[in-house]
Amino acid sequence: MASQTVFKPWMPDWAVKGVLIFCMLHSMVLLGLYTSNTTYSASFLDVEVEDLQYAMSLTYGTFLATILIESRLFKYFPTRNYFMAIYFLAALSFIISAYTHDYVLFIILRMVEGVLMALPWIPLRLLLLSRFKSKNAIIIVFSLTYGTLLIASPFIMNIVVWLLENYDWKYMAYGSAFFQLICVALVLITFNGHRFHKKTPLYQVDWASYVLVHTAIICGAFVLIYGEKKYWFQSSQIILATAITAVSSGLFLVRQLLVKRPCFDLKVFRYANLRTGLVLFVLFYISRASLNICHTTMSKVWNWEPVRVANIQYLNALGDLIGIFIAAVLLSKAVATRYIFILGFSLMAVYHLWFTFLFVPDVSLADIVLPYILQGVAVGILFVPLVLFTVSSVPAYLAPFSGTVGVTGRFWGSTIGFCVMQNAQVFLEQKHYSKFRETIIPERPEIQEQISRYTQKFQGKGFSLDEASTLAMQQITAGLKKQGVLLSNMEIFTAIGFGLIVLVVLLVFNRHLRQTFDIFKNRIWGS
Repeated sequence: MASQTVFKPWMPDWAVKGVLIFCMLHSMVLLGLYTSNTTYSASFLDVEVEDLQYAMSLTYGTFLATILIESRLFKYFPTRNYFMAIYFLAALSFIISAYTHDYVLFIILRMVEGVLMALPWIPLRLLLLSRFKSKNAIIIVFSLTYGTLLIASPFIMNIVVWLLENYDWKYMAYGSAFFQLICVALVLITFNGHRFHKKTPLYQVDWASYVLVHTAIICGAFVLIYGEKKYWFQSSQIILATAITAVSSGLFLVRQLLVKRPCFDLKVFRYANLRTGLVLFVLFYISRASLNICHTTMSKVWNWEPVRVANIQYLNALGDLIGIFIAAVLLSKAVATRYIFILGFSLMAVYHLWFTFLFVPDVSLADIVLPYILQGVAVGILFVPLVLFTVSSVPAYLAPFSGTVGVTGRFWGSTIGFCVMQNAQVFLEQKHYSKFRETIIPERPEIQEQISRYTQKFQGKGFSLDEASTLAMQQITAGLKKQGVLLSNMEIFTAIGFGLIVLVVLLVFNRHLRQTFDIFKNRIWGS
């Protein structure tokens, strides 16, 4: 394996690194394009927001399944042809999606895009790692790659919002396809026709395991995302999906134990470090999912314009950059990772408890800017150390499988996070709205005064008395719903904040965890 031979000799090193990082953004475009403006995407496809979340889970889940077999495919094809084919097919999928109004075809395309998202990700990171000779190469590469992905989201969001505000859905897809064609051109300029690995035949790809794990992911995500909407196990669809998830997962695990060359070695779970990393990843992504509540509140309660919500996300990206830089400095100085995690989860707890007091009917940007940036700082501090901790938790020959466990934690953490937030919001909002409805008694003087004030306002706009009275009651009901949403958000953020405090206490005082993180420090940094 000689990484230098796959690049054209006249390309400067800085240009090669830039091209590799730019091409990695391909994965972020594929994952986040249609979820950047869920309201518009849902209306275009005539589906619910949950359907778009499921489509995103299918993309990410397909990504997770595909990385199990990706290395075999990468070793079979010449490097330049491999990347060019992926980016060209991604461009084609975007063009097809521009003319797709059918949801079934849309989710098929999303699964195809999940494959195309997974195939170049690990090879690009491996090639980028080969360009750095520093002792901190791993820290640099992981900080660059994951940092770029974290801060890419608000840029994609703003581009999408601008395209939708000024043009339409098709131009959003055209712009994404054009990005993929730029990647094709960059690969053609940068790479020669040599291979990075010795050619490996495709007959050794474990397609049966791929189908089993992909089936489990698809059905498991369906249960978590649609469970609340379909009243959980009162629905035959949820029961069937749960059964298929259990059976296909069981068959996949049995197959990994029986085959000579498993695509996922279950020995990784023998290591307590890895199990700890997986749990921390899931908890991290569940707590991170609360940011969507902030954005929803901005749009639906505070009535901020989509462009303003998109622009505000740059502040969160700034926090990501600050956090990634802090984490990189701490890792390079061999600070025990336990202390990094304590710092990151503590900041995440502060963000949640701080925001609890900001869920009021109207706020200014100045009120939320500090905790909003703080969330990004916490994410930046935690992300790369969590990845490195999980990857380094097993012997070198099991490292590829520990990387898969990290992706598994991110996928199921984000999916479970959506499920938890969705169910908590629906339950709490219904509870608060029911209590508020009990307080609306027309005979109460304050209610009569409010109805009279709203009725006069609508009559002043030209409505008849009956119409004005109806609109007045609708106004009061809308106000009650808004209060229910704000109270629910407060309770959710308070619960997550205190839960994170408990986690921080465990990190500080639990003896096993202290030993786990000391092992990480000794193994990676030799200190």
